[in-house]
Amino acid sequence: DPSMQQQLPPYEMLPAEVKMDELPRSTTVMVEETQQQQSPPPRDHLVWSLFTTLYGNFCCLGLLAFVFSVKSRDRKVLGDYSGALSYGSTAKYLNITALVINILIVIIVIVVVS
Repeated sequence: DPSMQQQLPPYEMLPAEVKMDELPRSTTVMVEETQQQQSPPPRDHLVWSLFTTLYGNFCCLGLLAFVFSVKSRDRKVLGDYSGALSYGSTAKYLNITALVINILIVIIVIVVVS
């Protein structure tokens, strides 16, 4: 194939006075590893969502938060950190919303009872 021949690098002929027996037989390659600062994987808030589901599941917000936390954990395992970050932040906001609503309910119950 002529196109393959053109892609190969040009080879130079060794001078006639160079003997192959005199050339070194081994090659040393130095590999320099760069330490990349990898950011920690995104949080999935699974434990927080579990407790919200068990103790403050107002209008199934805790259950939704738990579902999004599991989805975030699955994305993280697959290496899709942007998807894991998205699902994790959704779970966090659902947990915060459920927590605020539960605090308001407790305050209202205390005010009404007393």
